[in-house]
Amino acid sequence: MKQIKVVAAIIHDNQGRIFATQRGCGEWKDWWEFPGGKMEVGETAEEALKREIWEELETRIVVERFVETVEWDYPLFHLTMHCYLCHVESGHLELKEHEAAKWLNKDELESVNWLPADWELVRKLS
Repeated sequence: MKQIKVVAAIIHDNQGRIFATQRGCGEWKDWWEFPGGKMEVGETAEEALKREIWEELETRIVVERFVETVEWDYPLFHLTMHCYLCHVESGHLELKEHEAAKWLNKDELESVNWLPADWELVRKLS
């Protein structure tokens, strides 16, 4: 089975809300996820996360701490997702690849249709 390693940002604000993004294309179009993406060869997880958030949202983030690694088997690949708690350093979270985004309070986290691997993380955050 194909192996994919990604990083995900659990971006929070001063009010305790979490930033969620909605996929705009592909097999999982319209599903919600924590922003991030694939790690490139030679990158640390934190470097990959900062690069991906800049590319997807034109935003600089501060990576606060590692939260956990989620392992998930999708039908065509196995996903390893390294998840980090982050906050915005500069920028306005401008959507470059996603269809939509929203800030969710902890009691709203279960109100969107999360990707299966992200859902595992949502359960722990709720």
